[in-house]
Amino acid sequence: MNWRQRFRTWHRRLAAIMILPLIVTAITGISYRLSKDWFGFSRDEAHFLMVIHEAEYLGDELKGIYVLLNGLGVLFLLSTGATMLFSSIKKSGLFSAGKQQQPQKEESKS
Repeated sequence: MNWRQRFRTWHRRLAAIMILPLIVTAITGISYRLSKDWFGFSRDEAHFLMVIHEAEYLGDELKGIYVLLNGLGVLFLLSTGATMLFSSIKKSGLFSAGKQQQPQKEESKS
């Protein structure tokens, strides 16, 4: 198994695990900000969203671990995803200077 296949395998595995925490984090973060800015909620009224967003319900010990694992998961998914993307672009020759298209000959009309 080459490195590309390993990256895809690990990316796929971690993405399956990380999808729920990332969706919850994104939805609660966006909802908190919009509820304060657009809907005029006070900080206290919207605080329950931050409790979910920051995983405060897990307690002081586990909250830090959750945030750390969530952040490391995002960084890993970004790095493996970017590596796979750039590898694919390099392989396809999209930005390759050596592969230039031949100009098409125009047909002459008689």
